[in-house]
Amino acid sequence: MFPYDPDLLAAVQTTPQTIADVVAIMQAIDSHCINGDGLKWFNLLYMQVTQAVESRVNPNGFLNPAWMAALDVDFVGYYFRALETSLGGQSAPGCWQALFARRNQTELARIQFALAGMNAHINHDLPQAVLALCRADQIEPKHGTPQYTDFTALNSTLDGLIHQAEIDMHLRLLGDALPPVSDLDNKIAAWSLSTSREVAWDNAELLWRLADIPPAFNTFLASLDVTTALASEALLIPVP
Repeated sequence: MFPYDPDLLAAVQTTPQTIADVVAIMQAIDSHCINGDGLKWFNLLYMQVTQAVESRVNPNGFLNPAWMAALDVDFVGYYFRALETSLGGQSAPGCWQALFARRNQTELARIQFALAGMNAHINHDLPQAVLALCRADQIEPKHGTPQYTDFTALNSTLDGLIHQAEIDMHLRLLGDALPPVSDLDNKIAAWSLSTSREVAWDNAELLWRLADIPPAFNTFLASLDVTTALASEALLIPVP
């Protein structure tokens, strides 16, 4: 879709080991992407989110900073793998493909790409990332645990970043002004990062209980992709 896509592919084929590695890969993606690439605006917002996590991990701003750092690194892998799959000519999860297929649609707003990516990553990927880390640590995901407390401690910071992005990215892809009032404002108002993260944790708890029932586990993941893709499609309807 863009001449620099092979460079993006090379960037996401590197497996990060630390949050600093994650930020470096995101910076590489940002350096290649032009303003007319919708991926740039999701990646930029996600990089800001990652830096906010890093700023809390380094001074031990969590009950279990090592767990939060591991979650951050494991979680971003779902984004990088989805992008790698798409750039490699294969089919990414539907919730991600909704964004990747529209990267060059300049009638869309920057914030639409940012929120569609957040929607895909949080609603589809985050439950799987929480589950995988809890399995590795043999810790059941539950409300009231130190892991859940750390997980939710980020919400106010992340909500602030989303609010600022809604202001800074309220432009069409190439920087043209949007209509003073549009349906986009209603879509933005209806999307909540904190609510999505809470649902993601609930779904991680459900997946933990379904792990011994593979057909139900796989069916739930498939339906999660479908419903998340529908939300991404709705977020990416062009603004008149």
